[in-house]
Formats: sequence, structure tokens, C-alpha cells
Amino acid sequence: MNVENRPIPLSVLVIDDETQMQRLLTIALEAAGYLVTTAGSGQDGLRTIAYHRHDLVILDLGLPDISGLLVLKQLREWSQTPVIILTVHDAEAEKVEALDTGADDYVTKPFNTSELLARVRASIRRANQGQSREPVFCQGDLKVDLTARRVMLQGEPVKLTAKEYALLRLFILHAGKVLTHRQILREVWGAGHENDTQYLRVYLMRLREKLELNPAAAPLFLTEPGVGYRLAEGGA
Repeated sequence: MNVENRPIPLSVLVIDDETQMQRLLTIALEAAGYLVTTAGSGQDGLRTIAYHRHDLVILDLGLPDISGLLVLKQLREWSQTPVIILTVHDAEAEKVEALDTGADDYVTKPFNTSELLARVRASIRRANQGQSREPVFCQGDLKVDLTARRVMLQGEPVKLTAKEYALLRLFILHAGKVLTHRQILREVWGAGHENDTQYLRVYLMRLREKLELNPAAAPLFLTEPGVGYRLAEGGA
């Protein structure tokens, strides 16, 4: 292949103050074909993002100068670059806050490298789809035409209430991405219902009953314990 015709590798910025973690992520990402840049503090990370384009950011929450959440908040004021959060196992509140602030996904330390790379691919794919996402969503035997507002399962129409359809549509528009309880309630029921989790449980149960043919083997709606839900997305 001619050098001039080779595709430009996707660029990932790793913001983490642990040298060993930087090295681990760099080795894994470069082996997968990504161009990797590292920053050891929140301020360095923000400066790097401001001056150089990146396709994705991997952001640790525990930074030495400013918190990862503040980095994310400042970044979201001017950029929609996908961000994957690195967090510790028991930091559910931090996961929720990060996702509500605009993170695209999170990976819990210690993590499996193959899982991290799958989430990187999925986050970049969603960002590239953006507003051009296909109006027809297909997942197994489920087909949803967002333009016609038609839901089909195994070729048969499925009747959904307005709220059930609004909930399903939200999941489809963010397929593969974690949505927190507050995000879902705010989008579907309004700002005054962000704590009414009983609504969400009831309606999600109804959607599962109507749309999941084999929930044990092939669930459509995946639970993120203590955080929220994500719609299963094939081919990460």
C-alpha cells in the first residue's frame, strides 16, 4: 500500500497520573492501532485537547490537580469528544455523576483490556454516527422504524404506549451507551421526575415483557447496577 493512501490512525488521549496505568493503556491501545497521547494532570489534559484533535479521551477521576469530573465538565462546555471514565469498583456515585456530566461510558478498575478496547470502539462508532444514525434500528428479531414510529418483533407489530415508545426511542438513540436513572427520567418524564425511579422500573419491565424473547440468553436492556441501563448493541 502506498504510504499516502494509508488511513490516518484514530487518536486517543489518556489523562491519568499513574505512570504504570499510562504505560498499560498505551501498550494496549497502540497494539490495537490507535495513536496515543498521555497527560498526567487535568490541566495538561485540557491543554492537550484544546490544541490537538482527538477521537476519544480516557479520563481517570482521581487526578493530582483538579478532579476528573471538573475536567469533564469543562470539556463538555466546548467539545463533544467521547470520554470514557476510569473509576474504582465501589465508586457508583462517581459513575452516575460522570455520566450525568457527559461521559459516554466508564470502565471499572481493575479492568479487562479486551473490554476496554470494545468500549473504545463502541464510543467512537457512536460519535461517528452522530445525527446520521439510521432511522431504522435492528437488533435480532426486533426492528424499530423511528421515522414511522413502528415497532416490529419477528415480523409482527408490537403495540407500545406513548411513554413506552419514548423510553425505547431514547435507548435506541443511545444504543450501547450507559444512561443513568436520572438521565432517563429527565428525558422521558421531565425534570420534575428525576427521582421517580419507580416509573422507570415499571415501564422498563413492560418493555422487557413485550420485546425480549429470551431475556436470559439475549437480554435487550442491560442493567448497570447502581447506575442505570444500557441498550444491548451488537458488534462492539
